[in-house]
Amino acid sequence: MATTAKLLRSSCSYYHWFYNYSPLPLPLHSPQTNLVLPYTSTRLDKAQRSNHSRYLRSAVRATMLHQNPIVSDLCATGLSGAIALSVLRLWKETAIRGIFDQKLNRKLVHISIGLVFMLCWPLFSSGHQGAILAALTPGVNIFRMLLLGLGIWKDEATVKSMSRFGDHRELLKGPLYYALTITLACAIYWRTSPIAIAAICNLCAGDGIADIVGRRFGRQKIPYNRDKSIAGSIAMALAGFIASVMFMYYFASFGYLRKSYEMILGFLVVSLASTLVESLPISTELDDNLTVTVTSILLGTLVF
Repeated sequence: MATTAKLLRSSCSYYHWFYNYSPLPLPLHSPQTNLVLPYTSTRLDKAQRSNHSRYLRSAVRATMLHQNPIVSDLCATGLSGAIALSVLRLWKETAIRGIFDQKLNRKLVHISIGLVFMLCWPLFSSGHQGAILAALTPGVNIFRMLLLGLGIWKDEATVKSMSRFGDHRELLKGPLYYALTITLACAIYWRTSPIAIAAICNLCAGDGIADIVGRRFGRQKIPYNRDKSIAGSIAMALAGFIASVMFMYYFASFGYLRKSYEMILGFLVVSLASTLVESLPISTELDDNLTVTVTSILLGTLVF
């Protein structure tokens, strides 16, 4: 009995760790013993052992910065924040030096920040703790946009790199919606959800590439909205879809979700719908950072 109790305590302790911190799916349930069995259980059949080995190989690639999950998440928060700030600093310098046109520089910020930050998600643990701490980085940027947009904090270089016309009040619309989208996608949906992938990829890659391509090759305008071009809309659908599929494979390599053709089809549907909404006049009147995000999340909830 003492041995059995010891084994049960060990199993429960393992399950507590596995449920809260492991990047792997939950362990299998055994109908014979009514216990949750680890993946190393001898009860697993050959196919399950193969899946177990594959998941273990994927898990090795997940970088834990410290053996303590809380310390690891705090380190990951600092590292991902430093990476995001470094990318922002890069585009801030290009804006100051006039290396790129102001509109192009703004879109390069738009494309890169969210995608680079999403690449850092495997640094965090898999539970709610990891999601909330990861959301701190874009969450801080929400307050930053508010301070800059309201004119409380003066930073002309940052305003120039993120606005169309250099007006600090512009940061209260598109850039603020952008930061809100990434924060909520991270905190609510996290890396196990294709909804988070679709929302961020269509916002960052899709909308960002659409503007760049539309300005260069958008001679033929959309009949119902002369501010949008056919070339830009095609580029948006392709970029959002391709980025979504790439991140699906990226997160699947860590075992956070299972890649499938159904998911790929879902990404295509969401990207096409987001492109259609972005091309409507209402997106110009409101803000495409808002309309693209809302479309991706609402439709993603239906198709995934």
